[in-house]
Amino acid sequence: MSEQTADAVNRVESSQRDDDYEHHGGFPKFEAATPTPDWSRFVEGMRTLQDLAVSIDAPDDVLAKAVGHVEALGELLGPYVAPEGKSPAGRSMQLPGRGSLLMLPWIVDKFGPDGVRSTGVFRRFHLGGNGAAHGGTLPLLFDDLMGMIVHAYGRPISRTAYLHVNYRAITPLNKTLTVEGSVDRVEGRKTFVTARLTDGDTLLADCEALMLELLPGQP
Repeated sequence: MSEQTADAVNRVESSQRDDDYEHHGGFPKFEAATPTPDWSRFVEGMRTLQDLAVSIDAPDDVLAKAVGHVEALGELLGPYVAPEGKSPAGRSMQLPGRGSLLMLPWIVDKFGPDGVRSTGVFRRFHLGGNGAAHGGTLPLLFDDLMGMIVHAYGRPISRTAYLHVNYRAITPLNKTLTVEGSVDRVEGRKTFVTARLTDGDTLLADCEALMLELLPGQP
């Protein structure tokens, strides 16, 4: 996320919101994290390991060494598991995918009430087959975008009621793509959102979703 986009996120925190914006249902309110350079390096290193884990064909002696390193890393980091909302993962707005390995490592370059846009690539980790991104990774990309769109529009915390994806063309790996969407309309607790994934002028997929505002106490 660019510095300008991060500023836009902060502005949404204080303006252009529904009167009920602070209503979070039973959802905790998490604050953004300021990751250290080492956290950024750690997340990118782990993404590289994810790519390697699904693509290597290493000899047994190399694999045995790798297993030792992986197990040692687990032992090193195990004592530092933190509750949700305490780890920088998912709260590091400056990093691709907000520093979460679950999210695709895309960068937000537009964030406002008129819509949200991200750019990025599907990596080897996201391979489905024959050079194409796995079909299941596109709903993840869209669903994450829908949440940001609702937030940028100033709507209260909402969850996905439905998400419909139309696959229009093969989504390639390792090529910079764009996903962009906006709010179509609001009806009470319902926010209807649409989005498109494109490769230049080529439409790869489009999506429509219904985001539903949480009731008081609703998780």
